[in-house]
Amino acid sequence: MGSHHLTDEQIAFFDANGYLILRNWITGPLLEALQSAGTVWMERGTSPDLSEAERGDYAWAKREVGEVMYRVDYLHDKGQEASLAMLGAPQVLGVAESLCGRNFVPTYESMVFKQEGDGEVIRWHQDAVHPRKHRIFNYDLYLDSSRQGAGALVVIPGSQRDRLDACRLEEEHGWSPPGSTVVEMEPGDVLLHDVMVVHGSPRALGNALRRTIYYEFRAAEQILEEGPWDIHWVTSRLKLIPLGLRAFARMFPDSPQFHWQPDPQFQQEIEPDADLKIAHVVHTPGSHCSAGSVL
Repeated sequence: MGSHHLTDEQIAFFDANGYLILRNWITGPLLEALQSAGTVWMERGTSPDLSEAERGDYAWAKREVGEVMYRVDYLHDKGQEASLAMLGAPQVLGVAESLCGRNFVPTYESMVFKQEGDGEVIRWHQDAVHPRKHRIFNYDLYLDSSRQGAGALVVIPGSQRDRLDACRLEEEHGWSPPGSTVVEMEPGDVLLHDVMVVHGSPRALGNALRRTIYYEFRAAEQILEEGPWDIHWVTSRLKLIPLGLRAFARMFPDSPQFHWQPDPQFQQEIEPDADLKIAHVVHTPGSHCSAGSVL
């Protein structure tokens, strides 16, 4: 299994292109547990007994096929330990340490999906725009296949270096900008993408269910220097890591474990009653043509 840290060559590719594909990175029982959890999260989102507080964690949109749910936020408090086990997995934390350094912070966790028959376009966008003194990236685990012509992501390698006018890109090039690349994925594949790399997916008809779990990571130093959160928020988020390590160890006691070694001021002990939902309130703005089009 190994440490699952990235090689120098992989990091260089990520820095040059703004993305990196890790094939068959999460497999076996952990992938199966996450796929099952994804089904439960989607079913829960349609439950008539959701509280008002819970309802806000499930995003819906109007499509040609009607009102559809497309996103679940704050996965760790949704009753499925698999999300915390994924957070504590070496396959995740080794990557986070490789790209963000030892003081990495898990900043977001969500599942975004296109339900069967929902082939809505996701227009060109950049997730978040920042000064680029540090890496900020999304760890995208695919629970289902994602194919060209059926909603697969399209990325523009190298586009992460500056803010982009998404509307102008769309007007001038449509879905065929120079150098754009279709990213086809299979269950268990992981896509690492810089939050500033330009990406989207064209409209597709009759596509199958496509679910992706997204964990975003940033360096604690980056957050404290640039915001938009403070040290209290960072500390609350870091409390999730020992819970994740414990969940992974409980699920896979015979597998190699990740050895977490942040700087002393960021070290956290296990708090069984730690809040599993640390709300964001504010976000780093991205760049996109239509706010309603970005998943």
